[in-house]
Amino acid sequence: MTGTQRRQQLIEIGRSLFAERGYDATSIEEIAQRAQVSKPVVYEHFGGKEGLYAVVVDREMSTLLNMITSSLTRNRSRVRLEQVALALLTYIEERSDGFRILMRDQPTSAADGTYSSLLNEAVNQVAHILAGDFGRRDFDTSLATLYAQALVGMVATAAAWWLDERQPPKEVVAAHLVNLCWNGLTGLEADPQLASEWPSGTTH
Repeated sequence: MTGTQRRQQLIEIGRSLFAERGYDATSIEEIAQRAQVSKPVVYEHFGGKEGLYAVVVDREMSTLLNMITSSLTRNRSRVRLEQVALALLTYIEERSDGFRILMRDQPTSAADGTYSSLLNEAVNQVAHILAGDFGRRDFDTSLATLYAQALVGMVATAAAWWLDERQPPKEVVAAHLVNLCWNGLTGLEADPQLASEWPSGTTH
């Protein structure tokens, strides 16, 4: 196994253990044992458990942020909000271990790269979307951040619940989340569908 292959192996093992047990309950000894190497090999690649954890978190943060950012390419506000919700749910579906790591408490020395900082970035991007929509409708654009905080918080909480439930399917979850976001409780649609799947020319 080359040095690069060994490093990738240790990252995957660390990712699995951190997701399963959390940072504090995971030891260098167990990481080394699962990789069938000596402890010094782990130290050589990462300098210690905190270094390995930082690499794992950085990779997960980059993956999730890229998925969210790439979802914000559509012009219509509702579709973009749907794509953000779908991006988060897809990440959870495909990288459950990574999401569990991001949701857990991190070492006190880990100031950057936290799930809360990613949510703050999502709030900023959603606030930008809403400010444009509010401006077109002559609403108070200064309230866009307040609405963005509420929307991102709602989606993040529902996504954490869906991590273990996995029902209904992510497309249904996203449709209902945006139904609540977009229509409010008084204007809820009985059977919301993703706007991106509406027939051409259909508007709501």
